[in-house]
Amino acid sequence: MDELDDLTELAERRITGISSKIRANLIPPLWRSVPSYRREVFRADLVAGLTIAALTIPQAIAFALLIGIPVPAVIGSSIVGTVICSLYCSSRHLVFGPTNTISIILAGALLTLAAEPLDPLQKVLLIGFLMGAIQLVAGLANFGKITQFVSRSVIVGYTTAVAILIAIGQLGNLFGLSRVTDVSLPGTLKHLAASVVTFNFNQATALTGLASLLLIIWLRRWRPRWPDGLATLLLAGLASWIFRLDQQGVRLVRDLGEISGGVPLFTGFPLNADGLALLPKITSIAIAAAVLGMLESVTIAKSLATKTGQSIDSNQELIGMGLGNLLGAGFGAMPGSASFLRSAAGQQAGARTQWAVIMGSGVVLLLVVVLAPLLAYLPIAAIAAYLMVIAVRLCQPAQIYIVRRATRADALVFWLTLVAALFLQLDTAIYTGIGASLVLFLQKAGAPTLEEHAFDHQGQLTQIEKPTERNSPQVSIIHVEGDLFFGAADIFQDGIRRMADDPNIRVFILRMKNARHLDATTVMALGQLLDYLQSQGRHLLISGVHGDVAAVLKRSGLVKKIGLENIFPAEENPTLATKKALQRAQALIGVKPELRIYYQQLPKAG
Repeated sequence: MDELDDLTELAERRITGISSKIRANLIPPLWRSVPSYRREVFRADLVAGLTIAALTIPQAIAFALLIGIPVPAVIGSSIVGTVICSLYCSSRHLVFGPTNTISIILAGALLTLAAEPLDPLQKVLLIGFLMGAIQLVAGLANFGKITQFVSRSVIVGYTTAVAILIAIGQLGNLFGLSRVTDVSLPGTLKHLAASVVTFNFNQATALTGLASLLLIIWLRRWRPRWPDGLATLLLAGLASWIFRLDQQGVRLVRDLGEISGGVPLFTGFPLNADGLALLPKITSIAIAAAVLGMLESVTIAKSLATKTGQSIDSNQELIGMGLGNLLGAGFGAMPGSASFLRSAAGQQAGARTQWAVIMGSGVVLLLVVVLAPLLAYLPIAAIAAYLMVIAVRLCQPAQIYIVRRATRADALVFWLTLVAALFLQLDTAIYTGIGASLVLFLQKAGAPTLEEHAFDHQGQLTQIEKPTERNSPQVSIIHVEGDLFFGAADIFQDGIRRMADDPNIRVFILRMKNARHLDATTVMALGQLLDYLQSQGRHLLISGVHGDVAAVLKRSGLVKKIGLENIFPAEENPTLATKKALQRAQALIGVKPELRIYYQQLPKAG
């Protein structure tokens, strides 16, 4: 009973600790800045908030077009989701909301789920709800650091593919082409080429789109501080209203539905019977989008923090993003992620705290309500031009150059992710890139070396190249170096067994001073080697063990099996443990052998 009571008390303490941690994490960190918030900080945040709002509105309309959902759902993410995330994330400059990558994932998901009974917005909200739940749990469970194990090559490859898909996908809207039935990349390119060659496009739409594209490029070059996208779209909307472009076949934003839905209100979570039935089909998509969102958020936050010296709590970023997506779904807002463009713009505009982002969301709501009549006249072709410019800016040539030239493994992961994103589903591309990077890492980490040395006249270990250089034919000291986890066990065991084929060697000394990360698989391999040697009347000694290797050997029972007298812990002198092992070897074979140490580079896996 006492043991049961102790276990119950321990469980209660752990539950209480977890509950306290959750309550602490759910207290908005931004509240801590209220007592010290000053007037000059407010002015700086307000200016930055206006800049963020100027970028948000045209992007939101563009993303609605890209995904195929009502504009208010995207605007809602820029208001509700952004405010909630800003209250909880640790970065002072991170801007949450609709982004290119999340939009392209949702657009692909809607094409995949086209046959399902729910309307597109309900499907998007359901994906967002599941994304938020995954990200919130990840943050509360301290999974923020897991993002550091995903190769940067995956992100660069995926981002490059997204940019290509956005640019090519908007060519049809830019020229006023009919919608393509085959949404794959080859099908889209074939449809575009056939339409242009046969002049099967709306010339007024093409003229509007190309003029908007040139204006954005010109503004970017001659007035780089101006919000080129917003200025171009406002001019295009004004021209559309004055010249009645809709009467010439130019599609307008009002064709997508109402722009302003008013103040976002809580309408409930999308968990009706049809939504629950769709959960198994969207889980893979939601997980991929959640993981990518986590990577983007932490990466962007840390990138911005390098310029300010701010300390970033990765777990807090996930909590903020998870709450933004989770609660945003209840307000009818699409899921979002961290926007590098809006975050960097806010930082460059002088934002001091996350209140700048919240002010920007307030300005977005005000502008949408006031400018809704004008925004309704925005030509779809002008928005397509702006989306294509965003896609081009999404590419990072410098980063692409690095991942292509750094190592072959980085280049392979980059190209695999890029090709998979272009020709497969986007969530599949993420899993492909992450899987490839992990496999290549394990392959590289799972290649330990076995090195043969001999003691020279000064008593120092030196490398030898030939068996004839060995000190003695009866004792072999094998220097083991590298990670000895499960991925290396077979290579390690095969290398040792090849050495054990020499019948003249009666005692093997494994020098494991530089061995790391021993696990159960490698312990079993050592046990099998010990059984093999003992069956032939030979011996196995281990020298230089320390740290986690010594702890694993002891906990697994291998120390008892080998014999405590045959294991020699590491000492301050790097060769002293090996010398003591040699003395033990002399006693075992009954003669004084000449010292020899085996050194052989094992072949790399693959």
